[in-house]
This record gives sequence, structure tokens and C-alpha cells, in this order.
Amino acid sequence: MRASHLRLLAALGPLLVAAPAAAQVDTALLAPLRWRMIGPFRGGRTKASAGVPSRPGTFYAGVVNGGVWKTDDYGRTWSPIFDQAPNGSVGAIAVSPSNPDVIYVGSGEGLQRPDLAAGDGVYKSTDAGRTWTHLGLRDAQQIPQIVVDPRDPDRLFVAAMGHPYGPNAERGLFRSTDGGRTYQKVLYRDENTGVVDVVLDPRDPSTVYAVTWESRQAPWENGVFNGPGSGLWKSTDGGDHWTQLTSGLPNYVDDGLGRIGITVAPNDPRRLFATVESRRRGGLYRSDDAGATWTLVNSDPRVTERGSDFAEVKVDPTNHDVVYTASVVAWKSVDGGRTFAPLKGAPGGDDYHRFWIHPTAPDVMLLAGDQGAVITVNGGRTWSSWYNQPTAQMYHVSADNAFPYRVCSGQQESGSACVASRSNDGAITFRDWHPVGAEEYGYVVADPKNPDIVYGGKLSRYDRRTGQTQQISPCPVRAGDYCRAVRTMPVAFSPADSTTLYYATNVVWKTLDGGRSWTRISPDLTRRDSVVPPNVGSYAALPQARARHPGVVYALAPSPRSTSVLWAGTDDGLIQLTRDGGRTWTNVTPPQLVPWAKVSILDASHFDANVAYAAINTFRLDDLRPHILRTRDGGRTWTEIHDGIPDGGAVNVVREDPGRRGLLYAGTEQAVYVSFDDGDHWQSLRRDMPATSVRDLVIKDDDLVIGTHGRGFWIMDDMTPLRQIAPNGARPAATLLRPARATRVRWNTWPDTPLPIDEPQAENPPDGAPIDYWLPDDASRVSLEIVDAAGTVVRRVASDDAPEPLVEGRNIPDWWIRPSQPLPNGAGMHRWVWDLHETTPDAPRFEYPISAVLRNTPREPRGPWAMPGRYTVRLTVARGDSARVFTQPLDVRMDPRVATPSAALAARHALARRLADGMHRAAVARRAAGSAATRADSLARAADDLLALYEIVQGADVAPASQTAAAIDARLRALDVMLGRPTSGGAR
Repeated sequence: MRASHLRLLAALGPLLVAAPAAAQVDTALLAPLRWRMIGPFRGGRTKASAGVPSRPGTFYAGVVNGGVWKTDDYGRTWSPIFDQAPNGSVGAIAVSPSNPDVIYVGSGEGLQRPDLAAGDGVYKSTDAGRTWTHLGLRDAQQIPQIVVDPRDPDRLFVAAMGHPYGPNAERGLFRSTDGGRTYQKVLYRDENTGVVDVVLDPRDPSTVYAVTWESRQAPWENGVFNGPGSGLWKSTDGGDHWTQLTSGLPNYVDDGLGRIGITVAPNDPRRLFATVESRRRGGLYRSDDAGATWTLVNSDPRVTERGSDFAEVKVDPTNHDVVYTASVVAWKSVDGGRTFAPLKGAPGGDDYHRFWIHPTAPDVMLLAGDQGAVITVNGGRTWSSWYNQPTAQMYHVSADNAFPYRVCSGQQESGSACVASRSNDGAITFRDWHPVGAEEYGYVVADPKNPDIVYGGKLSRYDRRTGQTQQISPCPVRAGDYCRAVRTMPVAFSPADSTTLYYATNVVWKTLDGGRSWTRISPDLTRRDSVVPPNVGSYAALPQARARHPGVVYALAPSPRSTSVLWAGTDDGLIQLTRDGGRTWTNVTPPQLVPWAKVSILDASHFDANVAYAAINTFRLDDLRPHILRTRDGGRTWTEIHDGIPDGGAVNVVREDPGRRGLLYAGTEQAVYVSFDDGDHWQSLRRDMPATSVRDLVIKDDDLVIGTHGRGFWIMDDMTPLRQIAPNGARPAATLLRPARATRVRWNTWPDTPLPIDEPQAENPPDGAPIDYWLPDDASRVSLEIVDAAGTVVRRVASDDAPEPLVEGRNIPDWWIRPSQPLPNGAGMHRWVWDLHETTPDAPRFEYPISAVLRNTPREPRGPWAMPGRYTVRLTVARGDSARVFTQPLDVRMDPRVATPSAALAARHALARRLADGMHRAAVARRAAGSAATRADSLARAADDLLALYEIVQGADVAPASQTAAAIDARLRALDVMLGRPTSGGAR
């Protein structure tokens, strides 16, 4: 958005005049707003998997923060089936073997890692995923495994790990015999120990094996506590009584036992395998007597690498000597586990979590990992793609100054990505995104003055023109007093001085030359104390808890108002401020910001250098309540502002809209929220989005752009209604909102070889100028006109227009008409998109042939492209015999990539108008010719010629070639002769 437009919006204030602020605005005012996913189509961390043997090709995958996905074509395409659920974190999926319409989902990813998502219990579907019901265990937070009795879909066991950052009672192994309506806790150690795995004997479901795991995440990065509660258990009476299996296995006291993964051989239930994480004697264990005794069969650390992350082992259902394990690589053994060979992946990042193997056709497998879900039907020789799953885990989001702008971030386990916000090809595909050289964690930001230069990670400089990446970190070796870093560190350009780039470790760094040299502009801004928060609980006395755990600067907010003002927030709970460019710093931490409350994101106001907002994530303190802080006096006092955001989702981001003071956005672990009164009250802006972790958001011109940690990037196109909605609950009078500036850009190139319909693709933004209007009640008639600067109506649409047939096909060129539907006249907020083409308002529809196939088909090309410039939108609302007229200005600009001079565009526009007039006259005459076949055919051929010329003129934003202009004059003169009119070159 242009600065002048921002100033104008700020000066106008809300166009829907406000009463005193109320808690929320009427949600009907938000009706036209929707989210648009743009990818990238590259899978993210996926932990749960299940197949359906009785339905070939049908599989389910659970993404740790992206919901449940289903394929019925062996992974060629995936569809989300869990998007209406209030929580998108999935750790377990179980399909009932006796009734495959029954599916259970355990929420919460069930891992112990620095970056994880909490769930809210168990969900069930009885119609193969079309609808879902919540079934309790809401406080379990982490459900890593569910198993269903193969004979009874109502009998199931749920493994619950409990809170990852604190003690709680709702953990252990739960059994239900009534389809999840009620549960019994059948295995429980204590408030610190959960159950991480459970399996049934396939021939005797009353025999149950379960794994307890005592593990707690520390509030500081990469901190973890373990205890003696870990172990392997067996019940032979359906879970009523349990025996711990220990013979031959490591223990906690002597060996440092950690997590265990367990499986039973389907064709020989006396054979069991277990992956065992342990400081001593870790590896793959086997039992041939149903768990009574165990033998270490493979101690190669690669086979069971990172057991706390994976611990996955499965056995071929037809051969108990064929064993699979999953870690950084998927491994296969054909000799009972003694030796292994890699099945898929290579050391360095695929990170596999779950195998599902078809019970009768073991060459068919589903493998879930950090790159998504893949399927093989030939025993692992080839696999389906993970480049068809838009479940990327983005850590942040930025938008560059290219056109179309690109949306960028680092992605968990998959490097970086910048995705175009629109495509020239009609839909956003793999052609429209690319890595930009940054490591997988953290920020990616483009140079404001040169979007081909991109900075990211810790820290790199990527040149899009050469494809080369240079490491430019001020800490090339992570050592010393000023180089502490965690997985994501802030990188930010100053909005007040685009030559200044900031980067932070435990200090703040500044460069004015693109990273060739750096200046440290702060001391260590983190805590000096070693506070152990109360949620550490019984582990607080351990040496690793009492040791000092220094933090990092986790958030930076340069002021848009002053180059001297910079805010910094730490992951250990401090907020610091400099007003002199870093020479001196003031600790402005509010008293409610306790140690290890992470300052996730800071945002400095665009309107006042003393105003700032802080998103505080307290998940690591075992607190999932929302926390947002606001200061209006330079940090001297802070106010908590979260009214309207529900508990259960920590806040990751808060941003102020640069176009309207007091309009704020926040992202939590489940959704986006909006405040119209500077944070005093909030309401959901989730709209049509799935529940997922919203890690960051930015306002790009008139769009709201978010980065999610499980569903990639999303854009709310043209959110300008939010800038014009008053923060009150009363419904306003009928209103036409001021449209945002529109860009004349072509939505599809032509000709084109279209991609197959099942190739993954995302929508382009609306093609044209979205125009929003509000009707407090039904109107008898509504009409909308677009008027150019000369006062000519170039487009008209009304509520009583006849609906037009839709034109089918993905590859229709942008000059071809995209039929509009009647303008809504019912109560509510409505959006109509002008496609930036003119029409003759009162001209009748006409026919003309464009090919043998379409001859006599009633179609017409869209009218000429509207010229860039200022227009007036005129809305007329009629009720009975009275009518009220509303007007708003509309600016239309040319595609910034087009360098054609205005005079040449005007000449092209004049030719297009002449051709449109000629085609119309030819069509009218052809209808009048009736049965005179010779004359009708001549007129049809003339219309064909004019259409071919019209396609050339409309096909590009350049002046037509001289031969084209000459041909236009000749064909229009010939038409005039046919119609018996003076030959005036085709002008009326």
C-alpha cells in the first residue's frame, strides 16, 4: 500500500461510524473475508499413520500441527479431513479393523522436543472422517498412540503422555469399552510419568503391552529431565493387572533407561522387538517368549538413533524375521534384527516416525516422517511423493517487495522457502516457490530495496540471481560471550532505514553493508540469575536444573517511527529498550513477566514510538493461557490485553496494522484473532482456516499474511474491511466500503500446457478489484456501477441480472469472459470483484464462432481491459420506491512489471474498444440475417477475424505491431461495407 493511502486511511478512521467500543464487532461484517492457502506443497512433520486393508489405496496421516489427511489413491493426492476440529495437532490415528468407518485420533504430537504442540484429547469419526466428535481426555495434552481391539471397534486403549512441561494426573494408559464415551485409567505410575506406546497381541487382544516414559521438557531450550518411571509392561487380562518386563532389558539406575518402542510379530505373537534408549546397553532388543526375557540383537546406534524422537519398530506381518526400524533413516532387516540395510532416506534429516504395513500384502507400506507421508506398493523400491502435502512447518513469515510479492520463512527439517503470492499460470504450483539458502529454522527476510537478496537463518545471504549463498554471521563459530543461539534467532530490517539490518544472539548486532561487517550494539540482554520455575517440580534439585541456563534475545522490534528506537525481548523473560541506537539500554520488563516466559514476538507501533506490543508464550511454564502485553509509555507500564482469546493456545505473535491505529492481530496455537480497540477485546479471525499453530503474521499492503507451523502459508486477500469496521457491536446503516487499490494483472498466460488436474495447486488471489458493501436488511434491488474519469459507466451489475453460465476449464485465457452472477441484495456484508474489464452496459449478449467446436455457442470475450487510473464505484440500494446512492473512489494501477508508456496503453485500449464494437455489430447483424445463410456465414467469418485480432490486442500490455493495427483498420472497413455503413475505420 502506498504511504499516501495509509495516511488517508488513518485520517478517515472507521467508515462505519462507531459508538463506544464494545467487546466484539458483528461477525456478519467479516463475511467476505477468507483465507487462501499458497503452500508450499512440501510435507511437514507427520507422526501418525494408518491404512485400511479392506479399502485398497486408502490411508490416513496425522500431521503434528496440520490435522488429519486422507488419500484413496495410494498417495497421489491427499485431502484434509480434520479442518473443522478446534485443534490441529495429531499424534495418533487408529482405524478399527472390524469397522473401517470408525477412526480414532489422539491429539498432541506426543514427542519430547523443544518445539512441540499440545492437543486437547481424543476425537472419533464413525463415517470414515467426514465428521468428528470429541471424546474427552482433554488435559492429557500428548496422545502418542491409540490401539483398537481388532474384533470390537468400541474397545480401545489410549496412551497419554500428559503435560510436556509440568506434572499432571491425566496421563498413563486409558481403556474404553464404550467407544470412547468413558475411560478407565488402567496403568499409571505418577504425575511425571506417561505412557508413550501400546500394542495388542494380534491373536489375543486381552494381552496388552505398554511403555511408560518419565520425561519432562525443561523451560530452557533443549533441556530435558528423565526419571525412573520408564519401563515396559504387560497385561494378560485386558489391562486389569500389569507386570513389568525387565529380564535382559536396561534399567534407569544402572543404565539410564529412557524411551522404549515396542511391537509384536503378527504371525508369531511370542516374538517381540523393542527399541531401547539408554546411556548403556541401548539398541534393538528381541524376545522370543512373549516378553519374559530379552536379548540385545543389534547395538548399531544408527538403527535406533535418537530413540527419544522415534522409537519405532515394526515386523513384516508374514515373516517374523523381517524387521523395520525408523529413525533418521528407515531401516530393514531380513535376519531377525541382526543386520540392517537402509530402506529409505539418508543420514541428515528425513526423520521417520511411523510405519504402517498392510497385514496381507506387506509390500504396501505407509511411512510418516518429518517430510510428510509416503507410500510404497513394491516393498520400498519406489515411494509416492511428499511434494503434494501443504503441511510445511514454518517458523516465521515475511513478505518481500517484489511483484507479485513472495512469502518467505524457514521450514522445520526442510530448509527455507519463498512462495509467490500469485502465479502467472492461473494457480500457484511447484513452479512458484524456491528455497533461498537459509537453514531450516527461523527467519527469512528479503532486502527491502532488492528482493533478490534474502537473509535468513543464523545467518546467510542468498542472491536469487546467481543462486549462491554466503554465510555472513557475526558469529561464524558459535563460541564466546556474545554468540549464544537457539533454533530460531531474529533477523530484521529497520522499517525506518532500509539499509540497517539487525540480528541477535544474546546480544544485538547491526550491519549497514549487507553483513560484510557487523557492530555489536548491546551488552548481553538476558538474565543473569538462574531461576528454576515451579513447573520443573521434583526435578528442580537435579544438577542440570540448578545449573545456569543463559537465554538469548528471541525477538527484535525496530521502531518504524525512529531509527534510534529498538525493542528486544528474550526467551528467558526480559524486555529491553534502547532510544539511542544501542548506546544505552533500559530494562523495561513488566513485573508479570516471570523467568522463562518467552517473549515470542515484539511489535513496535507505526504511530507512536512509545507504544509496543509483546506476544508472550508461556507454554514452557506449563501455561497455555494467552498472554499479550501493551505499553503506551515507552515500557514504564504494561497492560495485559487478551480478553476474548480462549485458554488452551499460547500466543505466538501480535502485530499492529500499519493502516489503522488500534487494529491488532494475534496468532495462537490454534487460530488468528483480531482486535479493533488496541487489544482491549479480541475475537476470532479463523474464518475458513484449519486449526494450526500460527507462528507469525505480517501485513503486506492490503493483505494479511501468516506463517503456520503445520499448514504452510496463508493469505487473507484485501482485508481492508477490517480497517473500516467500527469497534462496536451495533450493525451500521447501508454502506459502501472504500476499495483498496487494484492492480491490473493477468491471471493466466496463454497459450499454456496445463498441468494435470491432480497436480497440487493453490489459488491465485481474486482477479481484479474486490468491492465490499453492507446491507443492514434486504433490499428490493441493488446495482453497482464503475464510472471512469470521463463519467462513462464502463461496468454495471445488478441484483436482478440473469445468472450467466460458467465457463469450464482451467486453461481459459484471461481475455475470455468469466461470467458474473447477480449482485446480492440480501442483508449482510457482500463482496463483488470487478475483473477490471469494461462492458457495454446495455449491449445484448451476442453469438459468434471461435472454432468449429464452439460455433453457435453463446459466449463472448471479456470487454477491453480498463485503463489504469481513478474510477468511481457507485452503489445504488433501492427499497420500494426509494433509493440511496453511495460512492467511493477506486484507484487502478498497472502491473508494476509492465513498462509500456501510458500513451501506448491508451492506443491499445482504443483499438480494443473498436474491435469490441465491431464484434458486437457483426453479431447483431448475423442474428438479423436469419435464414440468409450466405450473409450469416460472411458475418461469422468477419466476427472470427475480429476476434483473432481482439485476442492479439488483449493478449499483452504493449502497443500492437503496425501490421496488426493495419489489419484492424482493414477488417473494420470491410465490416462497414458489409453492413452498408460509411467506411470510417470502424468507429461508430
